[in-house]
Amino acid sequence: MTIFAANLNNRMNETDRIVALREELHRHNYNYYVLNQPTISDQEFDALLRELQDLESSHPELFDPNSPTQRVGSDLTSDFETVLHSRPMLSLANTYNKEEVREFYERVRGGLEDEAFEICCELKFDGLSISLHYEQGRLVRAVTRGDGVQGDDVTANVRTIRSIPLQLQTGGDWPQEFEIRGEILMPWSSFEALNREREAREEPLFANPRNAASGTLKQKQTSVVAQRKLDAYLYYLLGDQLPAEGHFENLQAARSWGFKVSEAMRKVQTLEEIFDFIDYWDTERRNLPVATDGIVLKVNSLRQQRALGMTAKSPRWAIAYKFQAEQQSTVLREVSYQVGRTGVVTPVANMDPVQLSGTVVRRATLNNADFIAQMDLHLGDHVLVEKGGEIIPKIVGVDESFLASGERGPRIEFIHNCPECGAELVRYEGEAAWYCPNDSHCPPQIKGRIEHFVSRRAMNIDTLGPETIDELYERRLIRDIADLYDLTVDQLNGTHGERERSARKTIQAIADSRSVPFERVLFALGIRFVGETTAKILARAFRDVDALARASLDDLLQINGIGQATAESVIRWFQDPDNAFLLERLRSHGLQLALSEEVLAAQSDRLAGYSIVISGVFAHHSRDEYKALIEQHGGKNVGSISKKTSFVLAGENMGPAKLEKAQKLGVRILSEDEFLSMIQ
Repeated sequence: MTIFAANLNNRMNETDRIVALREELHRHNYNYYVLNQPTISDQEFDALLRELQDLESSHPELFDPNSPTQRVGSDLTSDFETVLHSRPMLSLANTYNKEEVREFYERVRGGLEDEAFEICCELKFDGLSISLHYEQGRLVRAVTRGDGVQGDDVTANVRTIRSIPLQLQTGGDWPQEFEIRGEILMPWSSFEALNREREAREEPLFANPRNAASGTLKQKQTSVVAQRKLDAYLYYLLGDQLPAEGHFENLQAARSWGFKVSEAMRKVQTLEEIFDFIDYWDTERRNLPVATDGIVLKVNSLRQQRALGMTAKSPRWAIAYKFQAEQQSTVLREVSYQVGRTGVVTPVANMDPVQLSGTVVRRATLNNADFIAQMDLHLGDHVLVEKGGEIIPKIVGVDESFLASGERGPRIEFIHNCPECGAELVRYEGEAAWYCPNDSHCPPQIKGRIEHFVSRRAMNIDTLGPETIDELYERRLIRDIADLYDLTVDQLNGTHGERERSARKTIQAIADSRSVPFERVLFALGIRFVGETTAKILARAFRDVDALARASLDDLLQINGIGQATAESVIRWFQDPDNAFLLERLRSHGLQLALSEEVLAAQSDRLAGYSIVISGVFAHHSRDEYKALIEQHGGKNVGSISKKTSFVLAGENMGPAKLEKAQKLGVRILSEDEFLSMIQ
């Protein structure tokens, strides 16, 4: 055999091995993440995966985005493309009591003119709605619900979710093209682990698994998504060549193709069977590995669904029954206090552990001093803790059944001094919160301000996370944001130089931040009450930091959108000698402390006094670019339509609800071209 023939034969063998490994690993993923019945050990799985990775590295021409190796994600960042749904993703009408379920059942009976019908009862998973598109058995696109008409293409992130098949099982009778919808979820175990990590880094905790799943799926690094171990349940199949006429039957088929479909789904006929299903899962849901917040009832027949039709917002053939928020009684043992980035001091209740909506709860927010006084809380009180699908655990009252003895512990009094630095707390007029005013020397505020400064929407030094900032602070390498610009690669690359690559990346990101425009630098400074929008307003009004520093209270209050609290906060910040010194250091490091000549030349007052809503998909510019243009020309971006809206900038497929409201209120609708002509 010639060397060429031997090499060709070897390549063919490796190609066959790649195909075989991909099929085998897809099957093992299905067995483990969908069936919960692994047939090989983790070590054996990892060995097969490593073999496939090595072979794919040797044969880049055989790259496949649906390969099992792609589930680990990457560190590359990407923006999300907006995609129109082929069929609108409507929301369901909600009900909170059985009487309304009865009314729904009777409406269906009347709408079908007493024709026999079946109801499919399903769990309502509390996650992020997703639409998955398959062609020839391969995942080609994953799109979030968005506004129901269009959503974000999150295919790269969804590929990391191991319970979602990338390639359907060989020999399945699936249609050539179809769409399947469901819910992306973060299991309770993953949610608790993630919040433990965030708590250790003193990061804000996610309120619930749904928020965590949503935030994770919008991550720009697929490697982060892969680490957080999301899950998915699928609950609706759409297409032109579905296997059955019944919704329930279609999902059974989807399960056989490799999709994770809930085993809890039941097909019933009577109202009593529906109530039995609700009663059973109102209790049993607490034992599920994922969050649920209700029951979904759907007419099973697709023909009958079409006959019943839709309202403007939701289908007439389905309804969601929402469970009441769960409440438990436990003992309040201690109140601790946390200091945030802006100096806000938040009281936290530390309680005896209690099981609540699938998690063990030991801590709950107490909001502020007024909340504590209003509740008349005492140490040792039995308190009622609530945690619905939308909220962080919170105390909603004292359990009065334990007050009969009349004996209570000491009344809880809000602290007077900062628990971190000892400074006397202050309370600003009109504010419910107490603040630590020692923002220059209070450790949590210093580290929090640095974290804010490096964040993506501020200076975008995204290689510096909370752990690294904490380490650099403890090593006394940084004490304020200006210190970042004195860091060197040697200080960041570890004891034995093991982090040199990431260190160089960080130093480059710090250098790149010198070109961040003035309005973002102003936002990054972390002045209390100065968010992104306020920073843009101040930057446009004063044009450079020196003019802003000289501004009087009256000067600031003359600006539309600047209130008393914000104006006073800006004055205080610039009057602080430490901040004046900080600004001079930032200036010496070359940060942008004035609007550029290019921005100044492009500014105008053509849209001054206009409140503008943006809706739809655009051809010439992105939505963010249009928002920037509106602000550049003196206009104000608003999120919802009201009588005060000046006009709607509308692209293709404007949201139907916004279109209806604009027409009802007589609000003008401008196309892209009309808007661009307006601002010349």
